Amino acid sequence: MTRLPQRIVCLTTETVEVLYALGEQDRIVGISGYTVRPPEARKEKPKVFAFTSGDIDKILATQPDLVLTFSDLQSEISRDLIKAGVPVYAFNTRSVEDILGMIETLGRLVGAEAKALEIVAGLEAQIAQARAIAAERVARTGKKPRVYFEEWDEPLISGIRWASELIEIAGGEDIFAEQARSPLAKDRRPTPEAVIAGAPDIIIGSWCGKHFRPERVAARPGWEAIPAVNRKNMHEIKSAIILTPGPVAISEGLPQLLAIFDL
Repeated sequence: MTRLPQRIVCLTTETVEVLYALGEQDRIVGISGYTVRPPEARKEKPKVFAFTSGDIDKILATQPDLVLTFSDLQSEISRDLIKAGVPVYAFNTRSVEDILGMIETLGRLVGAEAKALEIVAGLEAQIAQARAIAAERVARTGKKPRVYFEEWDEPLISGIRWASELIEIAGGEDIFAEQARSPLAKDRRPTPEAVIAGAPDIIIGSWCGKHFRPERVAARPGWEAIPAVNRKNMHEIKSAIILTPGPVAISEGLPQLLAIFDL
């Protein structure tokens, strides 16, 4: 008889992505309504919660023996589930290393450590290859593009740590790299004047849950002086890719960054 969890509820998309990649999707009995990866999960698994809101009774009705949550944003539902006697594992993924660690940890939780280490090794190889490509480009051009990554437009929020690190891996220089290390969005709110002063060569928009609108960025007062705006060097990477602290941020987000920087 196995002592490992058999009925898992995933309240964020990245743990769903990993369990499917591990071949352990049969353990999933409930997901967040914001789950997007893999696409079949939305068809196969019942949606029992949003992201920070929902009915705990829907979660409890699945009779979970483990619920996977994410960070302080889901601290209240984590607390309520623990009070209801449900085992909870709250990931607090912030960096690229945290993403790899989350995969390894989840693999151990479901007895699929070898497969998890295989997935991590593949992602590490992709990171190493991206660094090599970026180093060759920097050596050839003699510079790194200065990058402004915008996670939200009203108010302005710059990118979270793993997105900033992926920019660096791809050979760019995040103009707000220091702020990106803060886990709190309120600490990642640059002023429009700070963005203008940063003079980014490239603007990457990933507005969580909605389409990036470069024309709106270009229309901001004074932003026509920014090199990226002046040269129309503004690009979108979907939030479901780069704002998700799971394998997809590396497997798909990193190649998109490389392609943008190679233009």
